[in-house]
Amino acid sequence: MTSPLRLRLDSAALAYNWRTLAAMSAQAACGAAVKADGYGLGAIEVVKRLAAEGCRDFFVATWAEAALLAPLGVPVSVLHGVRDEDMELALSGIARPVLNTPAQVTRWKAAGGGACDVMVDTGMNRLGLAVADVDNGLLEGLAIETLMSHLACADEDVAMNDRQLATFTGLFGRTNAKRMSLANSAGIGLGRHYAFDLTRPGLALYGGVPSPELGAIRQVVTPEAQILQRRTVRADQTIGYNATFTAPADTEVAILNIGYADGYFRGFSNTGAASFEGKSLPVLGRVSMDLVAVNVDAAPQLGEGDWLALDNALPEAARRSGMSQYELLTSLGARFDRVWQD
Repeated sequence: MTSPLRLRLDSAALAYNWRTLAAMSAQAACGAAVKADGYGLGAIEVVKRLAAEGCRDFFVATWAEAALLAPLGVPVSVLHGVRDEDMELALSGIARPVLNTPAQVTRWKAAGGGACDVMVDTGMNRLGLAVADVDNGLLEGLAIETLMSHLACADEDVAMNDRQLATFTGLFGRTNAKRMSLANSAGIGLGRHYAFDLTRPGLALYGGVPSPELGAIRQVVTPEAQILQRRTVRADQTIGYNATFTAPADTEVAILNIGYADGYFRGFSNTGAASFEGKSLPVLGRVSMDLVAVNVDAAPQLGEGDWLALDNALPEAARRSGMSQYELLTSLGARFDRVWQD
């Protein structure tokens, strides 16, 4: 590993988060959304660890993502369904499609495709069949493993959650589906009546906290960057593009090898921080594509080649940067070495 960037990934925290969500899912099985390369952590290593904990349902967005996981031999569902271009791979049996449209249902039936999952829209107006499609018999003849829907506002206390719950509950017994699934991470926090037979957490597995009910979730990801240069910035001098920080006094500054090209966004300019031995080292000036300046007055021992951790507790990092917790995870760039601590 030679990159000046690395992600410290906590296997114990990932496992703990899944066990916590599984316990909150009560009678339901607890799956895992591992799309977007395991939310930026690396899907293969995430799946290996969660499968070892007992997870038996994994969800990706595309067939390319499913193919990446095929050597692991775990049950995978492809959330975006099946296009004409996907049929050869889909019929190979490496994963189940989640059928979302009448055209996908027709395509799968015509190919004699076998077991599938089905998404029904209950109010999000994103992917999914209409409830009327179920009533009209569109799903007859399908071997449905899981009938699912997706909550639009699970991270908020709003009436829409109850409406979607009622609509989805109304589908019980109206298909031959073996299981029903509604709750994502935040949906698990809404209570056991949202769990049905299977929950599908994503964000909370990786340290995100979408609602107060999930406050026990632990941080999994810590970005670290190497110091490229240490310098003294004299009083009244500025730092970085557009001179958005002026040193109030002589200031010791470390330039880190990280920037918005790596998912450390401009929103952290003058708001983010690194940490060293319990000391907070504030970001100074504007975050640029590959570089960040931090104040190291409190760490005189630090110099070129040393490593600093970037503060990355997701709820607080989202507040500081103005980005969502999802964006902070899935934007972590390819230049990071991913280092799992087992």
